[in-house]
Amino acid sequence: MTSLPQHPSEGSERLRPSVAVARAARTLAAAGVEASRAEAELLAAHVLGVPRGRLALADGLTAGQLDRYDALVARRATREPLQHLTGSAGFRHLELAVGPGVFVPRPETELLAGWGVDRARLRPGAGETAGVGGGPLVVDLCSGSGAIALAVAQEAPAARVVAVERSPAALAWLRRNAADRAAAGDRPIEVVAADVTDPELLAGLTGRVDVLLCNPPYVPRAVLVAPEVAAHDPDEAVFGGADGLDVIRPVLARAAELLRPGGVLGVEHDDTHGAVLPALLAADGRYEAVEEHRDLAGRPRFATARRRRESVPVAPGHAEDTDGPRAWQTGSS
Repeated sequence: MTSLPQHPSEGSERLRPSVAVARAARTLAAAGVEASRAEAELLAAHVLGVPRGRLALADGLTAGQLDRYDALVARRATREPLQHLTGSAGFRHLELAVGPGVFVPRPETELLAGWGVDRARLRPGAGETAGVGGGPLVVDLCSGSGAIALAVAQEAPAARVVAVERSPAALAWLRRNAADRAAAGDRPIEVVAADVTDPELLAGLTGRVDVLLCNPPYVPRAVLVAPEVAAHDPDEAVFGGADGLDVIRPVLARAAELLRPGGVLGVEHDDTHGAVLPALLAADGRYEAVEEHRDLAGRPRFATARRRRESVPVAPGHAEDTDGPRAWQTGSS
C-alpha cells in the first residue's frame, strides 16, 4: 500500500490538503476504488469540516487531523463504503444518515425519485381520496434510509408520504432521517413497519394511492457485486432471489390494488430486467401506459405504469379488491 505523507510535528506548519489527497488517491486506486481522487477529497473535506468545493481554500491538516484522515483512508482501502465513513449519503437535495444495517442510496435512484416528485406535483388528488386537503398520497415501498420518501416530501410538500420498511435496522435509520428532515422544516412522513410482500399491505389505503414508488431488492442471487455491497449492504436489501424478481412480483400485484384508477407506479430494477419488468406489468392486465426508463449511462433502470381506469380481466391470482377500504395497517408511526 502506498504510504501516506509524513505527519507534521506539533507546532510545525500544517500539511497541505492537496499533498495528503494525492497520496491518499494513489492508495485508494491501488485498492481498486474507482473514483479514488474524488473519494480522497471527500474524506479530506470530511475531516476538515468543509465542503469539497472549498477544500483548496482550507487550512492544512494538523497532526491529529492527519491521523484521522490516514485511518479513514485505510478503512476505505479495505472497501468499507465511503458513506459509512462519513456517516451520510447525498441524495438529490438531501444529506441522509446511513451506516451498517441500511442500504446506501445510489445516484441512479435519484431518477426514480425525480419521476415520483414530478408525478406528485402533477397530481393534486382529491381530498376524500388522499385524505389531506386535496394533496396526493404517495407510498414508498422498501424505503430503507427513506431517500425516495423524504425527497418527495421535500420537493412536493403538498403530498402525504407513507414510507414502508421491514428491517428493524433499516427502520432505525429511516426514523432518524424522517425526524431530522421534519426538524429541518420538511413535511413529516409516515413510517410503517411492514413486509411489502404481505398481500394485506397497507389495507386501509386500498384504491387510494396516487403515486407508488419502490426500489426493491432486485439483484439476481448469482450476480457478483462489489465488495462494498457484498460485505456492507444488507443482503435482504440487495438480492431478489434467483432471478431478482422475488419481491418485485408481489409488489406489482399489491400496487395494482393500492393505486386508485389513474394512479401511477414506478419500480427500479436490475439492468437485465429492461424487457422483463414491462412484460410483467403488461401481463398483469391492470396497468396501461407501461414505459421503460434508462439511467444516464443508458442502462435500463426503472419501469413505470398507470393503473387502468376501467375494469378489465386480470391475470390469475390477481383478484380485484371489491371490499373497499379496510382498517389502517398497524405498526405505523
